[in-house]
Amino acid sequence: MRAWAWTAAVLVLVVVAALLWRGSDAAATDSTTAAPADVPSGTPAGAVSAAWTTPTTASGGAARATVDGGRVVVGDDHGVRALDVATGTEAWRYTRANARLCDWTLVGGRVVAVSGTEDRCDEAVALSVDTGVRLWTRNLDLRPDAVLTSTDGIVLATSPTGVLTLDPVGDSIRWRASPEEGCTFADGDVGGAGVAVLEECAGSTRVRLLDGYDGTPLWTRDVAEATTLAGVEQAVVVSGDDGVQLLAGADGAPLGPPLSDATDEALVTAVGTSALVWADGTLTVVDPGTGAVSWRTPATGLPAGPVDRALLAAGTSVPVPEGDAVVLRDLATGEELQRVDTRALRTGGLLTVAGPVVVHQLPDRVLAYR
Repeated sequence: MRAWAWTAAVLVLVVVAALLWRGSDAAATDSTTAAPADVPSGTPAGAVSAAWTTPTTASGGAARATVDGGRVVVGDDHGVRALDVATGTEAWRYTRANARLCDWTLVGGRVVAVSGTEDRCDEAVALSVDTGVRLWTRNLDLRPDAVLTSTDGIVLATSPTGVLTLDPVGDSIRWRASPEEGCTFADGDVGGAGVAVLEECAGSTRVRLLDGYDGTPLWTRDVAEATTLAGVEQAVVVSGDDGVQLLAGADGAPLGPPLSDATDEALVTAVGTSALVWADGTLTVVDPGTGAVSWRTPATGLPAGPVDRALLAAGTSVPVPEGDAVVLRDLATGEELQRVDTRALRTGGLLTVAGPVVVHQLPDRVLAYR
């Protein structure tokens, strides 16, 4: 009888353990890894055609940078995957069947993703872009509408009721900030100048710039109500009824005249010490410290810059989409260095060249041409 009792107890424990495992986060997590990938060698041919395409998640409705070295990162409802840039085949994945993916960002060779299981987004994970190896996991407490953006050393989570900055390497929360009483944050972004937030209050709108590492307020500037935050690099770029304007990182003063009269979509990035601004069908390359324009050219989207994050050599080119062609232009002068014929590209989004592959990153889809 004693033996039967022990056997029954063991069986109960086994059944309970199996049920607990089936309902656990570990059982719901599908995580694979891969060997590191190199950027494919070579340059795009004189004409390229569609090689592969895949859907991805949008970050606040905007296109995001997805290319890092030989990987392209995409998201879905439950996690993120990294694809080989040349073939589009899956290299690694991290998904959780029992959680939804709230948002993710690519920064410094890491993918930082936040997931949620209830009405909050409460778990953050950092993964190596190259291998998919998990680098850290920590608990957070973010709203379900939080949007992630990043720059080297800083991940920013923005929601209407506050912002939070996270260290992508050491996983620590650096600081939080809330809007003034009676106000909300309509948008936020982070770049070399710091963290910029667009704060809307009753009858007024203003841009606030905070130090990226400690949250110290740097300056506040009133703007027109229809203004949107286009991006942050060494300067803050806003778009509205007054056009697309650079605000100095030091004090928020306008840097020269507006770059464009457009009030529609504007995209901003940085390559080396230059800011690249796309608005109203024109790409403008500008010095973000002075506002001086280096060159302009018609374009249907924004170059996303080099994929290896190396120091830029003389003659560094940026890939400019021009509808039915991608033109590699000298970053310093705008001189045409190479023209790559392609099928008509959708307007908007980010364009990256990785060796012989042209990658077009749209809010909901990534397309590769070779």
